[in-house]
Amino acid sequence: MDEAKRKGININLLQLSDYLGVPVIGTSANKAEGLDDLTESIYELINRPKSTKTICINYGDAIEDAINEVDELLHSKIKIKDINLRWLALKLLDNNKSLLDAVNKYLHLDLINNREIAEGVIQIKSHLYKDGFNENKLRDSIVSCIVNESERISKEVLSYQSTKYNVTDRKIDKYLTSKLFGIPIMIGLLGLVMYLTLIGANIPSKFLADALFWLEDRLTDFFVWANAPKWLYGALVLGVYRTLAWVVSVMLPPMAIFFPLFTILEDLGYLPRVAFNLDKLFKKSCACGKQALTMCMGFGCNAAGVVGCRIIDSPRERLIAIITNNFVPCNGRFPTLIAIITMFFVGMISSFWQPLLSTILLTGVIILGVIMTLLISKLLSMTILKGIPSTYTLELPSYRKPQVGRVIVRSILDRTLFVLGRAVAVAAPAGLIIWIIANTNIGGTSLLTHCANFLYPFAHLIGLDGYILMAFILGFPANEIVIPIIIMSYMSTGNILELDSLVELKTLLVNNGWTWVTAVCVMLFSLMHWPCGTTCWTIKKETQSLKWTLISFVVPTIMGIISCFTVASLMRLLLNI
Repeated sequence: MDEAKRKGININLLQLSDYLGVPVIGTSANKAEGLDDLTESIYELINRPKSTKTICINYGDAIEDAINEVDELLHSKIKIKDINLRWLALKLLDNNKSLLDAVNKYLHLDLINNREIAEGVIQIKSHLYKDGFNENKLRDSIVSCIVNESERISKEVLSYQSTKYNVTDRKIDKYLTSKLFGIPIMIGLLGLVMYLTLIGANIPSKFLADALFWLEDRLTDFFVWANAPKWLYGALVLGVYRTLAWVVSVMLPPMAIFFPLFTILEDLGYLPRVAFNLDKLFKKSCACGKQALTMCMGFGCNAAGVVGCRIIDSPRERLIAIITNNFVPCNGRFPTLIAIITMFFVGMISSFWQPLLSTILLTGVIILGVIMTLLISKLLSMTILKGIPSTYTLELPSYRKPQVGRVIVRSILDRTLFVLGRAVAVAAPAGLIIWIIANTNIGGTSLLTHCANFLYPFAHLIGLDGYILMAFILGFPANEIVIPIIIMSYMSTGNILELDSLVELKTLLVNNGWTWVTAVCVMLFSLMHWPCGTTCWTIKKETQSLKWTLISFVVPTIMGIISCFTVASLMRLLLNI
């Protein structure tokens, strides 16, 4: 009602109630207006039923005759007062199995398997087929009659202060959803969000890291004062706590910036336009256009993107969205991508232009992830998840002024802290495992080095080395710790750490055999490899299936290996390295 008021639309609720035959209550959820009246009306309708005459839509002579015949058939077979038999007859003609299954479940009426009713409905529908009503035309006719009746009623109950109430929105949509400007504007906004996230996260991330590592020093003082065993201090402080400190300091600031920006776009009403722009591409991939929204959520956190897949009704398309969500990089992978882009590709540019060029290259990497999402969606729909893409009604809501306070609360509490909590729960035991592997020596060499040497032949094939691949494996709980593990491995410190500057880090990497080809392969593998522990946990909870969790793990990993192997092989062939 507040939206209608803002646009100068007047609704005669009493007249609408008379037309529909049920109480119509005007509400505004944002302002909590009318909610008490709504609950009171529901209570009255359930507990003090009145003789109401609900609206009866005429579907045309042929369909009405069929409805009446099925209605008579049901009257003779069903003795129940809790359901409208005309409505039930319509659902039998429409063959709406989901609703009929619900009727069977809650009212114990197994109409589909009732032989007499099923045969009667088939015979009645055969008359409709003779009149030219196949299943699709029947549904189209039913929906058309409903829409026409709705339009007729709306003309009676609606009045407008101005017929141009929607002109501004349509003018904006002319550009934001156009074939020419829609996708470029979408990419530009994505780049802007990435730029603000990159620039804005630096200072709070450093502040948070300083605070957490100051606390680590105090914990160290406590363990020294308590004269605790060295192994206990190493496992709990240098292992568990330091890993948690890295995850929180690297993950929290970008999420605290990205999620509010994302939610502002959502509140503005722009995200449905993103789905509109990408709908045709996803349809060509035999997937659902709503996957564009879940993909966008994956930029903040793939676990949040997987949870967002609940908005997709089709189980097949929901699984495609879940499996491919990992192809868009989450903010846990941004630090690795940004560091490599800065060191190997924009390091020679002046500091003023570095953030802008880094954003452009990072946006390019993200676009590659989107392309891979579309390709793998198409591949899945042709193999293990065959099917025809479903259609859905996409509402393009009015553009609204975002409620900044609510945006901040919702994005921080519902998204940022929720995702961070899961990441911390997974990262804590991982920190202990990493410390044990790095500090357990066999024959004078750490277990980490033994594992890296074992992995080296395979890692070399895909343009990496054993330590890099081992870092990705140990970084399974949280992608943020991949670079610190690489540093720890090269410096043989036994503890996760970070160097003071990217110049020092690049020198360390180059001295250990890194080239720009290595950098490209690391970026590709970071973009396309197994989901992190938090995301795998979420996939298991959402699908309730170990099978689909394993497939979600294997599919991006295989694509990452193929991509890195292709790039590394081509570069070796062309450059003779």
